[in-house]
Amino acid sequence: MHRSGASQRNFMQFFYVYVLQSKVKDFIYVGFTHNLKKRYLEHNNKEELSTKHYTPLELIFYEAYRNKKDAKKREKYFKTTKGKTALRVMLKEYLK
Repeated sequence: MHRSGASQRNFMQFFYVYVLQSKVKDFIYVGFTHNLKKRYLEHNNKEELSTKHYTPLELIFYEAYRNKKDAKKREKYFKTTKGKTALRVMLKEYLK
């Protein structure tokens, strides 16, 4: 079965929740995107106001979702106190 151009673009479309860590300051950023590579480069090229003073940044964690609402909900959770604690537990060995 041949897919149309529109369906091919949506095939394997993922939405990402990601965590960046500054290599020079004590700073962690949680974000959401549909293009993880592009977004990572935007952050490190100082195109994002909320992270430009913390570059260079390293991608230390991400999750991929097929549904945008699920990913946005997870991003929102990671930005809460409880979510930040969960991230610290999940990344405990890395963050040592």
